[in-house]
Amino acid sequence: MNDDDRGDLARLTSDLRAAVAWHARAGAFAASARPTAAPERTEPADDAPIPLGRRILADIRAELGDCQRCKLAPTRNKIVFGNGAEHAVLMFVGEGPGADEDRLGDPFVGKAGELLDKMIDAMGWSRDAVYVANTVKCRPPQNRTPEADELAACTPFLHAQIDAIGPRVIVALGKPAANTLLGTNAPISSLRGRFHDYRNGARLMPTFHPAYLLREPDKKRDTWNDLKLVIAELERLGITPPKPPRA
Repeated sequence: MNDDDRGDLARLTSDLRAAVAWHARAGAFAASARPTAAPERTEPADDAPIPLGRRILADIRAELGDCQRCKLAPTRNKIVFGNGAEHAVLMFVGEGPGADEDRLGDPFVGKAGELLDKMIDAMGWSRDAVYVANTVKCRPPQNRTPEADELAACTPFLHAQIDAIGPRVIVALGKPAANTLLGTNAPISSLRGRFHDYRNGARLMPTFHPAYLLREPDKKRDTWNDLKLVIAELERLGITPPKPPRA
């Protein structure tokens, strides 16, 4: 092999390595020896279908945009997307934002949120170590139950959030959240107290909503029993909370 051949071979090898590296970063492989320009990303229209595949929460929030997909949009103040740890092992899902959440843009910040914080703390966790979201991201007028068309518009984003976070256990707070996630129409009393299989191997525990507990404090014991089952399941999975749970 002469010097020219060696030079050609070195250039071909360099080009091939560059192509393989580019395809690895792009998440795909093609036969071309040279990288081509990646297509420009365009923002989807509000009514565009949500792309398939696991994404990060920031991408999902960007796709949600200034959502106008259902009739809740004109009456809301702020979209309440959700907050917490991006890869939390424990997730809580409620029904929908209330007045305080609509004003501030965060889930569970009123009196029900204060009770939820105490529940999470008793489990040995903190709000910034778990993830909290709702079935709909805009406040229904007068805090009514979300309607079917509103859930149909918003549930794909909740599913995308769950897929991005990958929780091992999800606590569904109240009947509307439990029924939305499980695709049923059953009373919370018949769903709570036991685990249900859910997406991607997650376990789902329905229990009472904190707002209901403020009206019916005698149900707090039942709720704590449900949460103790969650603590035990996480322990079975080898997951230890940041601090010891309450006895």
